Amino acid sequence: MCTRAVWADAAGSVLVGRNMDFHEDLMTNLWSLPRGIERGDEGSLTWTAKYGSVVAACFDMMSADGINEAGLAGHILWLAEADYGTRDESRPGLPLSLWMQYFLDNFETVADAVAWVEESKVQLIPVNNPSDGQPPALHLALDDASGDSAIIEYVDGEAKVWHSPDYKVMTNSPTFDQQLELIRDVEGFGGDKPLPGTNDAPDRFARASYYVDSLPEPKSQVEAIAGMFSVMRNAAQPFRVPDPDKPFASQTIWQTVTDLTRKRYVFESTTRPNIVWVDLDALDLSEGASSGRLDLVGDKALEGGLAGNVSSRFEPTEPLKFLTKV
Repeated sequence: MCTRAVWADAAGSVLVGRNMDFHEDLMTNLWSLPRGIERGDEGSLTWTAKYGSVVAACFDMMSADGINEAGLAGHILWLAEADYGTRDESRPGLPLSLWMQYFLDNFETVADAVAWVEESKVQLIPVNNPSDGQPPALHLALDDASGDSAIIEYVDGEAKVWHSPDYKVMTNSPTFDQQLELIRDVEGFGGDKPLPGTNDAPDRFARASYYVDSLPEPKSQVEAIAGMFSVMRNAAQPFRVPDPDKPFASQTIWQTVTDLTRKRYVFESTTRPNIVWVDLDALDLSEGASSGRLDLVGDKALEGGLAGNVSSRFEPTEPLKFLTKV
Protein backbone atom coordinates (compact mmCIF):
# COMPACT_ATOMS: atom_id res chain seq x y z
CA MET A 1 0.00 0.00 0.00
CA CYS A 2 1.10 3.63 -0.39
CA THR A 3 0.02 7.06 -1.65
CA ARG A 4 1.84 9.59 -3.84
CA ALA A 5 0.69 13.11 -4.78
CA VAL A 6 2.21 16.02 -6.73
CA TRP A 7 1.72 19.75 -6.01
CA ALA A 8 3.01 21.50 -9.11
CA ASP A 9 2.49 25.16 -8.14
CA ALA A 10 3.74 25.51 -4.57
CA ALA A 11 4.99 29.12 -4.65
CA GLY A 12 7.34 28.42 -7.53
CA SER A 13 8.29 24.89 -6.51
CA VAL A 14 7.08 21.46 -7.57
CA LEU A 15 6.53 19.27 -4.51
CA VAL A 16 5.73 15.57 -4.32
CA GLY A 17 4.68 13.64 -1.24
CA ARG A 18 4.49 9.92 -0.64
CA ASN A 19 3.49 7.54 2.14
CA MET A 20 5.18 4.19 2.54
CA ASP A 21 2.56 1.81 3.90
CA PHE A 22 3.76 -1.66 4.75
CA HIS A 23 3.00 -4.45 7.22
CA GLU A 24 6.60 -4.79 8.43
CA ASP A 25 9.63 -2.60 9.13
CA LEU A 26 11.59 -2.12 5.89
CA MET A 27 14.72 -1.04 7.83
CA THR A 28 14.89 2.09 5.69
CA ASN A 29 18.05 4.21 5.55
CA LEU A 30 18.88 7.18 3.33
CA TRP A 31 21.72 6.91 0.81
CA SER A 32 23.63 9.47 -1.23
CA LEU A 33 24.72 7.94 -4.53
CA PRO A 34 27.21 9.92 -6.67
CA ARG A 35 27.60 9.93 -10.41
CA GLY A 36 29.85 7.40 -12.09
CA ILE A 37 28.77 4.24 -10.23
CA GLU A 38 28.44 1.16 -12.42
CA ARG A 39 25.26 -0.84 -11.94
CA GLY A 40 23.49 -3.85 -13.39
CA ASP A 41 24.24 -7.55 -13.45
CA GLU A 42 24.93 -10.48 -15.72
CA GLY A 43 21.88 -11.21 -17.83
CA SER A 44 20.46 -7.68 -17.45
CA LEU A 45 21.19 -4.10 -18.41
CA THR A 46 24.44 -2.54 -17.20
CA TRP A 47 25.11 1.19 -17.04
CA THR A 48 27.11 3.97 -15.40
CA ALA A 49 25.14 6.53 -13.42
CA LYS A 50 25.00 9.91 -15.18
CA TYR A 51 23.32 11.65 -12.24
CA GLY A 52 23.80 11.50 -8.50
CA SER A 53 20.81 10.89 -6.27
CA VAL A 54 19.46 10.58 -2.74
CA VAL A 55 17.25 7.57 -2.09
CA ALA A 56 15.34 5.82 0.67
CA ALA A 57 16.38 2.16 0.53
CA CYS A 58 14.56 -0.92 1.82
CA PHE A 59 16.80 -3.37 3.70
CA ASP A 60 19.79 -1.54 2.09
CA MET A 61 19.19 -3.52 -1.09
CA MET A 62 16.52 -1.66 -3.11
CA SER A 63 15.71 2.02 -3.62
CA ALA A 64 12.00 2.74 -3.14
CA ASP A 65 11.88 6.54 -3.22
CA GLY A 66 14.26 9.34 -4.12
CA ILE A 67 15.39 12.26 -6.28
CA ASN A 68 18.36 12.87 -8.57
CA GLU A 69 20.37 16.06 -8.96
CA ALA A 70 18.44 17.01 -12.12
CA GLY A 71 15.14 17.13 -10.21
CA LEU A 72 13.70 13.81 -11.42
CA ALA A 73 12.09 11.79 -8.63
CA GLY A 74 10.77 8.24 -8.43
CA HIS A 75 8.41 6.41 -6.10
CA ILE A 76 7.82 2.65 -5.89
CA LEU A 77 4.33 1.61 -4.68
CA TRP A 78 2.49 -1.69 -4.33
CA LEU A 79 0.20 -2.98 -7.09
CA ALA A 80 -1.32 -6.42 -6.55
CA GLU A 81 -2.18 -6.76 -10.25
CA ALA A 82 1.44 -6.35 -11.41
CA ASP A 83 2.49 -9.07 -13.85
CA TYR A 84 6.06 -8.89 -15.18
CA GLY A 85 5.58 -11.77 -17.65
CA THR A 86 7.83 -14.69 -18.56
CA ARG A 87 11.42 -13.66 -19.19
CA ASP A 88 12.11 -12.98 -22.88
CA GLU A 89 15.88 -12.99 -23.40
CA SER A 90 15.50 -10.99 -26.63
CA ARG A 91 14.38 -7.97 -24.60
CA PRO A 92 16.58 -5.89 -22.29
CA GLY A 93 16.03 -6.91 -18.68
CA LEU A 94 16.10 -4.82 -15.54
CA PRO A 95 16.05 -6.33 -12.03
CA LEU A 96 13.03 -5.14 -10.07
CA SER A 97 15.28 -3.83 -7.28
CA LEU A 98 16.96 -1.45 -9.76
CA TRP A 99 13.83 -0.33 -11.60
CA MET A 100 13.50 3.12 -10.04
CA GLN A 101 17.25 3.61 -9.72
CA TYR A 102 17.76 3.17 -13.46
CA PHE A 103 15.65 6.26 -14.13
CA LEU A 104 17.34 8.35 -11.43
CA ASP A 105 20.75 7.35 -12.79
CA ASN A 106 20.01 8.09 -16.44
CA PHE A 107 17.36 10.77 -17.01
CA GLU A 108 16.63 14.43 -16.34
CA THR A 109 12.94 14.46 -17.26
CA VAL A 110 9.86 12.30 -17.17
CA ALA A 111 9.46 12.70 -20.94
CA ASP A 112 12.91 11.25 -21.62
CA ALA A 113 12.28 8.36 -19.22
CA VAL A 114 8.93 7.52 -20.81
CA ALA A 115 10.41 7.65 -24.31
CA TRP A 116 13.07 5.13 -23.25
CA VAL A 117 10.47 2.75 -21.76
CA GLU A 118 8.41 2.83 -24.94
CA GLU A 119 11.39 2.46 -27.26
CA SER A 120 13.40 -0.13 -25.33
CA LYS A 121 10.51 -2.51 -24.47
CA VAL A 122 12.43 -3.19 -21.26
CA GLN A 123 11.27 -6.16 -19.21
CA LEU A 124 11.39 -6.31 -15.42
CA ILE A 125 13.12 -9.28 -13.81
CA PRO A 126 11.45 -10.23 -10.48
CA VAL A 127 13.64 -10.33 -7.38
CA ASN A 128 12.38 -12.04 -4.24
CA ASN A 129 11.70 -10.15 -1.03
CA PRO A 130 14.15 -11.56 1.56
CA SER A 131 11.49 -11.52 4.28
CA ASP A 132 8.98 -13.82 2.53
CA GLY A 133 10.81 -15.22 -0.51
CA GLN A 134 8.29 -13.74 -2.95
CA PRO A 135 8.81 -11.02 -5.59
CA PRO A 136 6.99 -7.81 -4.65
CA ALA A 137 4.19 -6.60 -6.92
CA LEU A 138 5.00 -2.99 -7.78
CA HIS A 139 4.28 0.00 -9.95
CA LEU A 140 6.31 3.20 -10.37
CA ALA A 141 5.59 6.92 -10.39
CA LEU A 142 8.01 9.45 -11.90
CA ASP A 143 7.84 13.25 -11.62
CA ASP A 144 10.18 16.12 -12.42
CA ALA A 145 10.88 19.78 -11.74
CA SER A 146 8.63 20.89 -14.63
CA GLY A 147 5.61 19.29 -12.95
CA ASP A 148 5.43 16.44 -15.45
CA SER A 149 4.31 13.02 -14.21
CA ALA A 150 4.08 9.41 -15.34
CA ILE A 151 2.70 6.17 -13.92
CA ILE A 152 4.26 2.91 -15.15
CA GLU A 153 2.60 -0.45 -14.53
CA TYR A 154 3.39 -3.91 -15.88
CA VAL A 155 0.28 -5.86 -16.88
CA ASP A 156 0.51 -9.13 -18.85
CA GLY A 157 4.26 -8.62 -19.06
CA GLU A 158 4.08 -5.28 -20.87
CA ALA A 159 4.63 -1.74 -19.62
CA LYS A 160 1.51 0.43 -19.51
CA VAL A 161 2.39 4.14 -19.26
CA TRP A 162 0.14 7.04 -18.28
CA HIS A 163 2.04 10.27 -18.98
CA SER A 164 0.65 13.71 -18.18
CA PRO A 165 1.07 16.49 -15.60
CA ASP A 166 -2.60 15.83 -14.82
CA TYR A 167 -1.74 12.46 -13.24
CA LYS A 168 -0.92 13.91 -9.84
CA VAL A 169 -2.02 11.06 -7.58
CA MET A 170 -1.29 7.35 -7.38
CA THR A 171 -2.22 4.77 -4.77
CA ASN A 172 -2.57 1.00 -5.25
CA SER A 173 -5.15 -1.42 -6.66
CA PRO A 174 -6.90 -1.44 -9.00
CA THR A 175 -4.75 -0.46 -11.99
CA PHE A 176 -4.38 3.23 -12.79
CA ASP A 177 -6.90 3.30 -15.63
CA GLN A 178 -9.55 1.91 -13.28
CA GLN A 179 -8.62 4.42 -10.56
CA LEU A 180 -9.29 7.22 -13.04
CA GLU A 181 -12.72 5.73 -13.71
CA LEU A 182 -13.60 5.23 -10.03
CA ILE A 183 -12.84 8.82 -9.03
CA ARG A 184 -15.43 10.07 -11.52
CA ASP A 185 -18.13 8.83 -9.11
CA VAL A 186 -16.95 11.27 -6.41
CA GLU A 187 -18.38 14.75 -5.92
CA GLY A 188 -16.05 17.33 -7.40
CA PHE A 189 -14.75 14.89 -10.01
CA GLY A 190 -17.98 14.41 -11.96
CA GLY A 191 -20.06 12.25 -9.60
CA ASP A 192 -22.35 12.71 -6.60
CA LYS A 193 -20.74 10.45 -3.97
CA PRO A 194 -19.27 12.22 -0.93
CA LEU A 195 -15.51 12.25 -0.45
CA PRO A 196 -14.75 8.76 0.96
CA GLY A 197 -12.94 8.15 4.22
CA THR A 198 -11.72 4.54 4.37
CA ASN A 199 -8.17 3.23 4.02
CA ASP A 200 -8.97 1.54 0.69
CA ALA A 201 -6.76 2.62 -2.20
CA PRO A 202 -9.56 4.22 -4.32
CA ASP A 203 -10.68 6.24 -1.28
CA ARG A 204 -7.15 7.45 -0.59
CA PHE A 205 -6.83 8.26 -4.30
CA ALA A 206 -9.94 10.47 -4.08
CA ARG A 207 -8.89 12.23 -0.86
CA ALA A 208 -5.35 12.93 -2.02
CA SER A 209 -6.67 14.22 -5.37
CA TYR A 210 -9.12 16.52 -3.62
CA TYR A 211 -6.82 17.91 -0.94
CA VAL A 212 -3.72 18.43 -3.09
CA ASP A 213 -5.87 20.66 -5.34
CA SER A 214 -7.21 22.52 -2.28
CA LEU A 215 -3.89 23.59 -0.75
CA PRO A 216 -3.54 27.35 -0.10
CA GLU A 217 -0.74 29.37 -1.68
CA PRO A 218 2.30 28.97 0.62
CA LYS A 219 4.41 31.90 1.76
CA SER A 220 7.62 29.89 2.10
CA GLN A 221 9.21 26.55 1.33
CA VAL A 222 8.63 25.46 4.94
CA GLU A 223 4.93 26.30 4.64
CA ALA A 224 4.74 24.45 1.31
CA ILE A 225 6.34 21.33 2.78
CA ALA A 226 3.98 21.49 5.76
CA GLY A 227 1.02 21.73 3.37
CA MET A 228 2.18 18.69 1.42
CA PHE A 229 2.68 16.71 4.63
CA SER A 230 -0.89 17.58 5.64
CA VAL A 231 -2.20 15.91 2.49
CA MET A 232 -0.06 12.82 3.01
CA ARG A 233 -1.17 12.50 6.63
CA ASN A 234 -4.79 12.64 5.50
CA ALA A 235 -4.10 9.65 3.26
CA ALA A 236 -1.93 7.84 5.83
CA GLN A 237 -2.95 4.60 7.49
CA PRO A 238 -2.89 4.43 11.31
CA PHE A 239 -1.31 1.72 13.43
CA ARG A 240 -3.84 -1.03 14.10
CA VAL A 241 -4.21 -4.69 14.97
CA PRO A 242 -4.47 -6.56 11.64
CA ASP A 243 -7.92 -7.70 10.56
CA PRO A 244 -7.96 -11.53 10.44
CA ASP A 245 -9.35 -11.27 6.90
CA LYS A 246 -6.54 -8.88 5.91
CA PRO A 247 -3.41 -10.15 7.70
CA PHE A 248 -1.11 -7.96 5.60
CA ALA A 249 -3.10 -4.76 5.98
CA SER A 250 -0.55 -1.98 6.03
CA GLN A 251 0.17 1.00 8.24
CA THR A 252 2.16 4.07 7.25
CA ILE A 253 5.74 3.51 8.40
CA TRP A 254 7.33 6.60 6.80
CA GLN A 255 6.53 9.47 4.51
CA THR A 256 8.50 11.92 2.40
CA VAL A 257 8.05 15.33 0.82
CA THR A 258 10.45 16.27 -1.97
CA ASP A 259 10.97 19.75 -3.43
CA LEU A 260 11.90 18.92 -7.02
CA THR A 261 12.73 22.55 -7.81
CA ARG A 262 15.04 23.30 -4.88
CA LYS A 263 16.11 19.66 -4.54
CA ARG A 264 15.34 19.15 -0.86
CA TYR A 265 14.36 15.66 0.34
CA VAL A 266 12.38 15.52 3.60
CA PHE A 267 11.85 12.25 5.46
CA GLU A 268 9.56 11.49 8.41
CA SER A 269 9.37 8.12 10.15
CA THR A 270 6.19 7.30 12.04
CA THR A 271 8.25 5.40 14.64
CA ARG A 272 11.06 7.93 15.18
CA PRO A 273 10.66 11.31 16.89
CA ASN A 274 12.08 13.78 14.36
CA ILE A 275 11.84 14.96 10.76
CA VAL A 276 15.10 15.07 8.78
CA TRP A 277 15.95 16.60 5.43
CA VAL A 278 18.73 16.56 2.87
CA ASP A 279 19.71 19.33 0.44
CA LEU A 280 21.25 17.75 -2.63
CA ASP A 281 23.31 20.89 -3.33
CA ALA A 282 25.14 20.30 -0.03
CA LEU A 283 26.27 16.80 -1.05
CA ASP A 284 29.26 15.78 -3.13
CA LEU A 285 27.64 13.75 -5.88
CA SER A 286 30.53 14.11 -8.32
CA GLU A 287 32.09 11.12 -10.05
CA GLY A 288 34.63 9.51 -7.77
CA ALA A 289 33.01 10.77 -4.58
CA SER A 290 32.14 8.28 -1.87
CA SER A 291 28.62 7.00 -1.43
CA GLY A 292 27.03 7.95 1.88
CA ARG A 293 24.62 6.20 4.24
CA LEU A 294 22.43 7.87 6.86
CA ASP A 295 21.42 5.37 9.53
CA LEU A 296 17.73 5.89 10.31
CA VAL A 297 17.37 2.56 12.08
CA GLY A 298 20.05 2.65 14.78
CA ASP A 299 20.11 4.10 18.29
CA LYS A 300 20.88 7.70 17.25
CA ALA A 301 17.72 7.91 15.17
CA LEU A 302 15.61 6.11 17.76
CA GLU A 303 16.78 8.37 20.59
CA GLY A 304 16.18 11.56 18.64
CA GLY A 305 19.80 12.25 17.79
CA LEU A 306 18.92 12.92 14.15
CA ALA A 307 16.82 15.97 13.37
CA GLY A 308 16.63 18.83 10.89
CA ASN A 309 19.18 19.24 8.11
CA VAL A 310 21.24 16.03 8.00
CA SER A 311 23.09 16.72 4.73
CA SER A 312 26.43 16.54 6.58
CA ARG A 313 25.55 13.42 8.59
CA PHE A 314 25.98 10.76 5.88
CA GLU A 315 28.74 8.27 6.66
CA PRO A 316 31.06 7.41 3.73
CA THR A 317 30.56 3.82 2.66
CA GLU A 318 30.68 1.41 -0.25
CA PRO A 319 27.95 1.94 -2.88
CA LEU A 320 24.51 0.54 -2.17
CA LYS A 321 24.47 -3.15 -3.13
CA PHE A 322 21.20 -3.84 -4.88
CA LEU A 323 19.71 -7.32 -4.62
CA THR A 324 19.68 -8.62 -8.20
CA LYS A 325 19.28 -12.39 -7.89
CA VAL A 326 15.89 -14.10 -8.08
